[in-house]
Parts: sequence; structure tokens; C-alpha cells
Amino acid sequence: MPLIHECVVTTLTPEGRPHIAPLGLIEEGDFWIIAPFRPSATLSNLMANPQVTASFTDDARVFARLVTGDRSFPLTDIANWPAPRLSGALAHAELEVAQVEDDALRPRFLCKVKHAVTHRPFLGMNRARAAVLEAAILSTRLDRLPREKIDTEIAYLKIAIDKTAGDAEREAWDMVMAKIAGHFETKNDHAKDASRS
Repeated sequence: MPLIHECVVTTLTPEGRPHIAPLGLIEEGDFWIIAPFRPSATLSNLMANPQVTASFTDDARVFARLVTGDRSFPLTDIANWPAPRLSGALAHAELEVAQVEDDALRPRFLCKVKHAVTHRPFLGMNRARAAVLEAAILSTRLDRLPREKIDTEIAYLKIAIDKTAGDAEREAWDMVMAKIAGHFETKNDHAKDASRS
């Protein structure tokens, strides 16, 4: 399996407006690969504009907010580069699409790193942040996984939250848990409605 860097990618719409999305960039040889699903705004934007910015953060709330639909993050322009970065990023990389491998489900955009900049220090790993990230990714796959697997994963991830989370990580965890709970409440409501009809 390849090394994957979880980050926030800024692409540009055909009109030049920034769009941010949480993505895992695949490191493969000299390339960092963006592989968005069809259909998606990120995919459409990459087809229109080949210059992308990857922002790296250790703030778990960023991923929690993005997977729950909140994209209202401050962005900072980059000198001589069209796609802005997250203002709160620890670091960013400027990526340019070098080639595209088409695919019916997930085309692969092979990017070269043109420039990378560090903005703030990274102060080490934290299990709770990793747990939030895993839960955030899990929350995007609720319709594809059995409920039992989701519950088992959440129970395991919560151990790291209980043992190592600070206020930011607990806030992020609560956001993701609310999304997951809301999904299953809606699903249960639909099942009840169907049984009555």
C-alpha cells in the first residue's frame, strides 16, 4: 500500500474560485497523486485548473468541520501561485498536475511538488487527533459499511479520545459523532416510514 498524506486540498473552479476538500494524497515515486471520485467538485476543478495547493494541519477540528459540511475557513493567498492555502496550515505544498490517468471511478492526477513551505512548528503526534481523522473518514462511508463495523471502529477509536484528547480534539470528536448519529436516526426514521406504508 502507498503512503497517504491526509490534508486539505484547494482547487480552483473554472471561474477561479477556491474550493477546499479533505483528501488523502498518495505519495508514489516522484509524484503526489490526487484521486477524487466521480462526480466531485474537486475532479471538475482539476480538469479545469491544473494547479493545486495542499494544506497540512494538526487541528482535528478542520477535518471534522469539512466532513460535516462546513467549508468556511479563512484562506491565505500565495505569492505567484493561484490556489490559496488554509490560513491556519502548519505547512503547504504547491502541486501542479503533470499527467492524468483516466478511470471510470477515480481518475488519478499525478502531481509534481513545485514548492513547499512550513508556517508553524509541528509539535508531535497525538492519538486523539488520529482517532478523529479515522472517525471523520468513517463518517464519509456510512452507507457502504455495516452498522456493526462502524460501531466497533468507533468504540476502539474512543479509547484514544478518552485517554489523550484535549479540548480541540473532544470538540472535533463530538462533531463527527453528531454526524454519525444523525445519519442513523434518519435511516431509522425512513425504515419506520417504510414499515407503515
